[in-house]
Amino acid sequence: MNTDEKTSPTADPWWTNAVFYQIYPRSFADSNGDGVGDLGGVRERLGYLELLGVDAIWLSPVMRSPMADHGYDVSDPRDIDPLFGDLEAMSALVTEAHARKIRVTMDLVPNHTSVEHEWFTAALAAAPGSPERDRYLFRDGRGADGAEPPNNWPSIFGGPAWTRVTEADGSPGQWYLHIFAPEQPDLNWENPEVAEDLAKTLRFWLDLGVDGFRIDVAHGMAKPEGLPDHDWDTNKLLSNDDDDPRFNNPGVHEIHRGLRRVMDEYPGTMAVGEIWVRDNERFGEYIRPDELHLGFNFRLAEAEFGAESVRAAIENSLAAVAGVGGTPTWTLSNHDVEREVTRYGGGRVGTDRARAMALVELALPGAAFIYNGAELGLPNVELPDSALQDPVWERSGHTERGRDGCRVPLPWERATPPFGFTSVGSPWLPMPPEWASLTVEAQLEDLGSMLTLYRTALDLRGTRPEFSGTEIDWYGSPPGCLAFRRRGGLTCALNATDAPIPLPPGELLLASAPLVDGALPCNAAAWLV
Repeated sequence: MNTDEKTSPTADPWWTNAVFYQIYPRSFADSNGDGVGDLGGVRERLGYLELLGVDAIWLSPVMRSPMADHGYDVSDPRDIDPLFGDLEAMSALVTEAHARKIRVTMDLVPNHTSVEHEWFTAALAAAPGSPERDRYLFRDGRGADGAEPPNNWPSIFGGPAWTRVTEADGSPGQWYLHIFAPEQPDLNWENPEVAEDLAKTLRFWLDLGVDGFRIDVAHGMAKPEGLPDHDWDTNKLLSNDDDDPRFNNPGVHEIHRGLRRVMDEYPGTMAVGEIWVRDNERFGEYIRPDELHLGFNFRLAEAEFGAESVRAAIENSLAAVAGVGGTPTWTLSNHDVEREVTRYGGGRVGTDRARAMALVELALPGAAFIYNGAELGLPNVELPDSALQDPVWERSGHTERGRDGCRVPLPWERATPPFGFTSVGSPWLPMPPEWASLTVEAQLEDLGSMLTLYRTALDLRGTRPEFSGTEIDWYGSPPGCLAFRRRGGLTCALNATDAPIPLPPGELLLASAPLVDGALPCNAAAWLV
């Protein structure tokens, strides 16, 4: 994408204030009638994204995969899975998106591969200690006949983080590490072949015209020397805490430096990391000038709807990047998180609060990430057991329902399911009939809709000079409320109480709900200049 921003040495990089729109491809739009969204569907809906006003899209995994974890188990990182299309479809999408001044970023999964990756197939066929096995983390078991896992690490998806293989002669053999599902063996980043292959993958997609990557499990990859046991009794189990030996090991930073060196060969491209690290100083290490360009901070998505918790999340996120001169990132939801309408209480209250928080997020300095459907005010869906497909459901013994509720396909038009998402009757996850009022078609013609609010907010954010400056100043506010001011002149106020409050000084630019006798109603936010 050849723009002045990419070549100018003085302009801020485009990603420092961009609005990214996360597309979960299988749930966005289906162009071939198989009930699953695809790249053709994304391309057909680029006009909608242009109308919405986003700067970039982030595609969740579309690389070749057996889909044990919906694409996060990659069997060929330099090809498109037939479920979504092919390389020609990807190239066409990039070209047309660029013509509409929309950049394209895509998911990258460097921590692990699929068991169907050619490397892992070769590792299973090879002997213990072979170069093929050294690309992964194979170890001998403990106990009699090596029948116990090499250490006590659990998998994020439940059960041990080790699976034993059967050797070529039929005997019980070594174990391999998988922090996630057994179908996702962890790579050995001590092996230089692994870094070389990632660099090849980066260049492949950047040569195709992709503008950047979202790095899955960016705090993973590096493992502690010797893979020691861990005292889980004193740490929260199955959580990406800072003391978790499975994550955030110091060696990960040299991995990101290597990634950055390749990215620097392609000026104007960027990488954002999925970084579940609580300590702000350690978080900031990931976005030092020679590492990742951006890092996801999830504090705002985790915050309860309340002035104190929201302010704390904002202050934390700003502090996390301040020490390294980094750009803050903001998001309210994604493909792993309960949708904000449901998280904030559901129904009218949840919708009002989600509208308010959209204005809070989009008023903040830095990069914002919108999950597809948030702009429609979609809630989570309570799906029947028979419809659940998230691997968490099976691997938890049907005790955790997983993330399918936030991945239901988008409603585009008409009054009944599948609402124009697909030409067949049954999308990959069922869509609730009550979404008839939430379709894009219905909301485009409704001046009071969530979609209209997002379109208006994004237009103002992109065109008004008041949305400038990298810092904010806090206003004194009544209890249960908050207000901050951008250095460019924008004020954002949030009323999280149960009664209207007076607005701060200034001319009203936009409010998430109609004023009540000139006051900001409860569960609402406003922009003033």
